[in-house]
Amino acid sequence: MGLSELFVLAVGLSMDAFAVSVCKGLAMPEITLKRTLTVGLWFGAFQALMPVAGYLLGVRFRERITAVDHWVAFVLLGAIGVNMIREACSGDPEEENDSLDIRTMFLLAVATSIDALAVGITFAFLNVHILAAVSFIGVTTFTLSGVGVKIGNVFGARCKSKAELAGGAILILLGLKILLEHLGILTL
Repeated sequence: MGLSELFVLAVGLSMDAFAVSVCKGLAMPEITLKRTLTVGLWFGAFQALMPVAGYLLGVRFRERITAVDHWVAFVLLGAIGVNMIREACSGDPEEENDSLDIRTMFLLAVATSIDALAVGITFAFLNVHILAAVSFIGVTTFTLSGVGVKIGNVFGARCKSKAELAGGAILILLGLKILLEHLGILTL
């Protein structure tokens, strides 16, 4: 696998994390370097670790993992998206939905990196220097996630509740897209 192919793969794997980072930025009243780095580190680390886990699992568990990865991503992203929409529509005064707590970030990081686990399994069959590949994927995701937080924050400052509603819808649609692609109903 060449550098250009690895770059395209890294950007493709980063898109889920980018979309969720935009949603996070939508909910933040103001962004700080610490908050941006936190989002980037969670997503970048998981996008790097999941291919390593997939690589280590190897061929033996390939069918089992690819058989359920789309369902896991669909359920996690759907649940988080429904919760965002519920909070946006509640009308109750609430704290900002910009939480970066461990539970929230862990669920988001896992949900956005399930596909990277499957990619790691394919790395076991290819002539890939795994350390270089996962480092490249992690750095790319870290960078795009930070950019996503900024983009989301700039947009979210103008219309917060509608932006939060849109963010929830994006997560649900992202989960649905993953599910439909893996079921062969949607091909992009």
